[in-house]
Amino acid sequence: MACSLGAIRERAIDVLIRLNHKVHVLFRRQDIDMVKLEGKIVIVLDVLFATTTMVTALGHGAARLIPTLNEEDAREIARSLDPSSFVLSGELFAELIDGFASPMPLALMEHGVKDMTVVYATTNGTVALKDASAAEHVFAGALLNAPAVVEHIARNHPDATIVIVCSGSMGNPNLEDMYGAGYFVDLIGRIIGEQRDFSDAAIAARALFRSEEARTALLRSRVGQLMQERGHTHEVEYAAQLGVLDVVPKLVDGVLQPV
Repeated sequence: MACSLGAIRERAIDVLIRLNHKVHVLFRRQDIDMVKLEGKIVIVLDVLFATTTMVTALGHGAARLIPTLNEEDAREIARSLDPSSFVLSGELFAELIDGFASPMPLALMEHGVKDMTVVYATTNGTVALKDASAAEHVFAGALLNAPAVVEHIARNHPDATIVIVCSGSMGNPNLEDMYGAGYFVDLIGRIIGEQRDFSDAAIAARALFRSEEARTALLRSRVGQLMQERGHTHEVEYAAQLGVLDVVPKLVDGVLQPV
């Protein structure tokens, strides 16, 4: 029986969203639409720099972090807060938003976030967190806190399906996010168990992680090279550190706080 192109496409999408690997990697945030997230754990990565900044801010005393979709959304949320209680931080297409604090981790720490609410807008990472909110549990991950996140999942959700979402840029995968996903997969294998059902994407990400050191991978990535050209090599090198922070940021009702 002949099938229309539309019917074939719908059938292909239905097959994709029903994949049930216990550990899977999405290489772009746009692919979230292809996966049923209900009942699953999602770890969102934007290594340069959104989730690295989130992890750093919460690991250095920020009270909470509110990821927003864009500048307008961030300003709208800020209007509802005590002016002395928050910091606006963000970028659009790697350019600082006028009137906002730097979205990079070390620069934001210099600005000061202790006991503050960080209202944060980025091109990809904050959008990915919002897009993943249908999952049972959503965490912000980075190279900095990967062991802490995986250990938390191992203690509290050892049998859950884990989807690692790479934010990417402009609809394309980013090397640093794929590398970070590989680090998480490697830790899941070592901490939760090699018997886990890893998808092909998870296996590929793990192979990438094992192929070179973090600093080299991040510095040779497209975003890493852009940051070097702008004099921010130290920010990239900071983001390349493995497992130096114990903070586990969880998204609850649209707000990230440590658990």
